Amino acid sequence: MLAHRSSLFSRLMRRVGLVLAIGAAALITAAWYYARAAADEAYDRLLLGAAFQMSEGLVVLDDELTFRLPPSAFELLGLAQRDRIFYRVLDTRGETLTGYGDLGSTVDVSQSRAAPLIANDVYRGVDVRIVTLSHAISMSEGTGWAYLMIAQTTEARRALVSELVTRAFAIVALMSLLALVGTAFAIRYSLRPVARLGETLASRDPQDLTPLSVAVPGELWPFVASINHFIRRLDERVRLMQRYVADSAHQIRTPLTALSAQVSLINEKQLAPDDRRHLERVRNRTAELARFTNQLLNHAMVIHRVDSAQLGPLSLNEVARAAFRQAIPITVDPDMVVSFEPAEEHLNVVGDMLSLREAVVNIIDNALRHGAETRLDVRVERDGDHGRIVVEDDGPGIAAEDWASVTERFFSTRSEGPASGLGFAIASEVARALGGRLGFREKTATHPFAVYLELPLTRQERS
Repeated sequence: MLAHRSSLFSRLMRRVGLVLAIGAAALITAAWYYARAAADEAYDRLLLGAAFQMSEGLVVLDDELTFRLPPSAFELLGLAQRDRIFYRVLDTRGETLTGYGDLGSTVDVSQSRAAPLIANDVYRGVDVRIVTLSHAISMSEGTGWAYLMIAQTTEARRALVSELVTRAFAIVALMSLLALVGTAFAIRYSLRPVARLGETLASRDPQDLTPLSVAVPGELWPFVASINHFIRRLDERVRLMQRYVADSAHQIRTPLTALSAQVSLINEKQLAPDDRRHLERVRNRTAELARFTNQLLNHAMVIHRVDSAQLGPLSLNEVARAAFRQAIPITVDPDMVVSFEPAEEHLNVVGDMLSLREAVVNIIDNALRHGAETRLDVRVERDGDHGRIVVEDDGPGIAAEDWASVTERFFSTRSEGPASGLGFAIASEVARALGGRLGFREKTATHPFAVYLELPLTRQERS
């Protein structure tokens, strides 16, 4: 039994989805780094521009360094409305000229002489970005360096990063969804050859054992080649089985017929009473063996024809009449009343004439040998959308608790006498193969015991 596993489509979709998720995560991470760098660059330029404007406010009056705060500098920084601004101006002696005296206490301002310094810091419990700018001052005592420090909180930067990342996430999510949907359609289209191959196999006739001839992609060709190899091997096995059944039928039936003929030629009058009894037993066993062998071969033939024979419309009246003629022997007990009653209307079913006739023959033969005492009736009737071939006899019938078992091979309700247990098994297998069933009707005071073969009628007959 094949273990159930997820479909190839779902497995491919899971793997593609995993790849897209990893790619989306990488893109979002890269977008976050890019957004942070872009926000820092934009606001650092504003901060640096404000620092340069503020540095122009450093002037020397009467050999004293003074600072005049340009209004335009704060107008520039005011573009970031969420942020707070802190500044500090140091004179040439390194003392705070104006501003917040504790701002940038950890910054080495001398390094800003080569180029402005930009660094992150924490001031008064909040994250800030600090720009340190140096400015050369000429005084009577010589040239010195004044320093200007401006700090800005990072709320606007974080807001810009969040906005850029959110937009990038929306774009990446939309593109990933479109890619996933497109991949699903592409995979469905790519897997169509697999579905066509399955449909080709499912629609093949049971007796068609020719190799597959279907256009498939190169990846599926080893699979198709394996199927064709299996079909060829199966065809060889079926041919060998057919030959074996035919040879067995010929090789077994011929000696049995000859043996029965030889036994019938023995002159019983010249035999002693004990020898006559032995001869009678031989005759009975030979007849039983011939009947059992014929049923075995017929059973094999029926199984084979059910799988390989071409089915067509059949008249139930014709099938029942042919089976009645074949099953009722010429030497039937003259005291037994046998009758055949066809249906008044045409009842057509789909089946194989040989298999269906053999099934009805086995039902009639079983009734003659093990049921009927003085009467046997065969008739064809309609029951809704089904047609029935009913075989009635005045025998004791079969107990209801044994109905489910008598259709099994080699099961018999007789404890004495010859019984192969194949008659009902053959009839039941034929009925199931044709969409019908083998049924029983219990014996009552008004109705005798009956066995019936029920088959669905053709569409034309149902209407």
